[in-house]
Parts: sequence; C-alpha cells; structure tokens
Amino acid sequence: MSGPIVRFAPSPTGRIHIGNARTALFNYLVAARAGGTFILRFDDTDLERSTAEFAAGIEVDLAWLGVTPHLTVKQSDRVPLYAAAAERLKALGLLYPAYETQGELDRRRKLKQARGLPPIYDRAALALSEADRARLGSEGRKPHWRFKLDHRVIEWMDGVRGACRIDCASLSDPVLVREDGSFLYTLPSVVDDIELGVTDVIRGEDHVTNTAVQIQIAEALAGEGAAPRFAHHNLLVDATGAGLSKRSGALSIASLRDSGVEALAVAAVAVLTGSSDEVHAVGSIVELAQMFDLAHVSRNAAKFDPADLRTLTQRTLLKLDFESVRERLAAHDIVGAHAENFWLCVRGNLDRFLDVCDWWRVVDGEIEPVIEDADFCRVAATLAPDEPWDETTWGAWTSAVKAGTGRKGRDLFHPLRLALTGKDKGPELAKLLPLIGRARAVARLTP
Repeated sequence: MSGPIVRFAPSPTGRIHIGNARTALFNYLVAARAGGTFILRFDDTDLERSTAEFAAGIEVDLAWLGVTPHLTVKQSDRVPLYAAAAERLKALGLLYPAYETQGELDRRRKLKQARGLPPIYDRAALALSEADRARLGSEGRKPHWRFKLDHRVIEWMDGVRGACRIDCASLSDPVLVREDGSFLYTLPSVVDDIELGVTDVIRGEDHVTNTAVQIQIAEALAGEGAAPRFAHHNLLVDATGAGLSKRSGALSIASLRDSGVEALAVAAVAVLTGSSDEVHAVGSIVELAQMFDLAHVSRNAAKFDPADLRTLTQRTLLKLDFESVRERLAAHDIVGAHAENFWLCVRGNLDRFLDVCDWWRVVDGEIEPVIEDADFCRVAATLAPDEPWDETTWGAWTSAVKAGTGRKGRDLFHPLRLALTGKDKGPELAKLLPLIGRARAVARLTP
C-alpha cells in the first residue's frame, strides 16, 4: 500500500473522548484520502495504569466511528527495540546517567526561577566522574538517563502551523529512561515511528514542544532526514476555552454512543470544528475523507458546543440511505417489504436512531390512539377507501372526510393524526398511511 503512513497512539489508561477522536480521525482521513496506511499504536509503557480492557474499549470506540486500522501494535511488545536504541545512544555519548532526585531537581528549578533564569536542567550530571558515579551507586541511587541535546535551532514545516523553529538551548535534556529502567514516552515513540516507517505525525498542538527533541533523537538513531513530517492541529475546547480530558465522561465516545448520538455526527463535529469548513452532516466516513484537508484547519482554538452533536445527529439520520441502516433496522426486527419505505418515511423525524422503534410500533404494532372527537373519528372510519393504499390515499380520504363533516385545516387533520399515530406530529401521513394499512387505521379510529 502506497501513500502516507500515519499513526494514532493513545495510552490505554482510560477511554477516548471526542478530543482524542479528533486526532484519530485526522490521521485516518489523511490515510484514507491518499490510499495510505493507518496504524493504531498503543503507548502502554505505563504498566501500572495501562490495561487490556481500556485498549479493547478504545478499539471498540474507533470501530464505531468507522476508523479501522491497517495495523495494531503495542509498545509493551516492543521493549527490546527501545532497549537497543538506548544502548546505541549511550554508545554515541548521547544518553547519559543522572542521579538527582525529584526533590533536588525541584529545588534547583525554584532557585533558577527566583533568579530570573530559565528553569532548565544544568547538565550537572555530565561533570560526574566515574568515582562520583560509583559513590552515588553505593549510596543506593539509581540513575535516570537523559538525552544530550545539541544546542541548535531545529526547524520544520508544519502541516498545519507552517514554518516552525525551536532553539534547543532553551530546553532541558529530556529524560528517556527512568531509574527502574522503564521508558518514558519519547524514545519508544521515535523508535516506533522509524521502525514502522511513519511518514506523517499528525497530533495535537500540545505536542509542538516535543518535536525538536524527537527530530534530534530520530537523526541520532537513523541519520539526517529520518524524522517524519509533522502537523500539529488545534485542540477541541469547551465554551469556556478549557481543554478536554479523559475525565470528560459525558464526552467520552462510549457515553456519546450510549446516549444515541450518531457516529457520523461525532466524526463531523470532531473533524470540522475549528476549520474553514462549515460543520455539516455527512452520509459516510468516505464522504468526510474526500473533503478533509489539513490546510483547512485553523490555528485558533476549536470551540464546540456538545448540543451541536444532537442537531447534527438529526441531520445525519436524514442523510442516511436504507442500505446504510439495513442491518441496524434488522437488529430491531424492522424487516420486510415495507422496511425501506418505512425508513425513508420516518428518518426526518428522528432525534436519535432508536426512535425508529416507536414509529415501527405505529405502523406495525399496537398503540394507544388518542381520540379527540369519537363521532368525527367514526365518520372518518366509514369513509376509509378500499385498499390498495398508496401515497394518494391520504389526499382522497381527507377530501371525502372534509365533504362529509365540513371540517378543514387543523380541525380536520389533527384529530386524524392523533388517532392514527397516537402523536401530535410526525412524518407525512400521505407516506405513513400506506404503511399503517386500512385495517389498522379503521381499528384505531373506532377503538
């Protein structure tokens, strides 16, 4: 498969929310549009907090959104690759041991801030002699390992933000390996991007500051030009401008799914909010992929209102053809010769998909008719035309009822709707009536 190779790399320490889905969809749509490869990579090196249950849940959430990876990998299965990379960096003199405790580092940072100096690591560990290291080790201290940055300016052309540059002299040498030998995010991420051939890293703008470090590590391990292209998109925020977190329970993909929001509505809101494209309903993930363009993503915060999901769900349902919902309808026993006409009739009157069950009961089950005027309804029943019924039947029948009762307008139509459907509003009765059928209609008018 040709085209870009991209990845979505969640930590399975919780379920994903709509903000995470934004990043996943950006990557998936870029790959889909250009015939590329989408990799789902679980960054599960945090063994205490990562769980198989969360990983499985994330896969379920992505599948519901229409996001299907070409390859799924787990960093916990790839630790030997990271260990080999760490040894290579040590051999190059670019990964060095540091023995400071977190408390000592905090005190140094506060002192620098008090003096008006940038609170970056002072590289004191590089001055340690072998004897110093042996002494610290005999005291029971275990080192963490820092990558020695080249104090130069790193520049890249960002796929969203344009020309970017970071002076690495303003950064602390990052810790890549913890005291217990486990790896932090940075080294495994770079190693995987190289080993999996990732060409484009599309992620949130909160990772911009990581980019210069990752470019330097990639070049150290695999040579100049080894780093992928980067694109940092704006983040979804709420009405107050606050960012989303895994604690945003109501906005988790699982919660949205359970609440009846349509997957395509979530996808459209997640992708189009904060771009030059108007947020609108789409009929398929393919349609969304065909129109998506990173160049349309704004650099301003992407504010969204959760209420938009409800509105867009209604509009999305209206766009869905019968084939796209056939299996979902069948799961609720909505099948048969009238199933397609039924869907086309009621889809414009659904707040959520499960509302179809109420309308199916109207056309193929038992309801409690609402009788406003029993005498009027009995007259209407006697004037019901013979079958077969089609979309012209409603007009012919109501004309006969109008002539027989003298009623017109709301006084004519509303009592009939209440009796036939048990509801005061809904789909066009011209289309709904043939699905209800003569026997059921007469029975409801004369309970």
